[in-house]
Amino acid sequence: MNYSSFTSEHLAHEHSVTNILDELYKQNEFMESVGTMVDLGCQKEALDLQWWANAEYNDDTRTPLGIKCIGVNEIDKLVVKHKGISFQRQNLQNFKENKRKFDVLWCYDVLQFITNPYEALANWWHVANQDAMLVIAVPQTTNVKFGKLAYNMHMNQKHHYTMPFLIYMLAVCGWDCKDGFFKKAVNDPWIYAIVYRSEHKPMDPANTDLYRLAEETNLLPES
Repeated sequence: MNYSSFTSEHLAHEHSVTNILDELYKQNEFMESVGTMVDLGCQKEALDLQWWANAEYNDDTRTPLGIKCIGVNEIDKLVVKHKGISFQRQNLQNFKENKRKFDVLWCYDVLQFITNPYEALANWWHVANQDAMLVIAVPQTTNVKFGKLAYNMHMNQKHHYTMPFLIYMLAVCGWDCKDGFFKKAVNDPWIYAIVYRSEHKPMDPANTDLYRLAEETNLLPES
């Protein structure tokens, strides 16, 4: 899969740095706890992946954190070589078995292009460490601009996302949204989500509604 909402990988990386990565880097305790991460849908230049592989302690020593990083996608290969980065050519939707489990699962500008996101999110639950963090950024196709409805859908986009729908989808697939972070700013089409792998195994969305989620799990936000 080699789709993107941006015209270049550099613009995509600038977007992720501005909206998420810069803030994550300020969380020293969190950054120092990350041992492994996977970029789900990484592109050839793997700029986000390089950011994680090159991350340093946020102090005077600037010692590398040594995060072991892997990129997963169906592209042929990465054009960057880095001792902390490996690449696995595989369909994202079916990525559920790996010799290594991950502390961070990075899915930036990817989920809207996946044919069956329920299957993907459920499979990713299996390659995540307990309490692992899943980071998602996905564009909302229907927005309000200057008091009017505005519609925008990128080529090859398979699904339309809203905040409530994304929360439901994540919770059904075993991701803790109650203690997660969600953001959708006015006049910004992007939805940002940071959630955690829960102890609840993924459920079947065919027979799981919000009431069942609320009764059988503790994964939904209170408001």
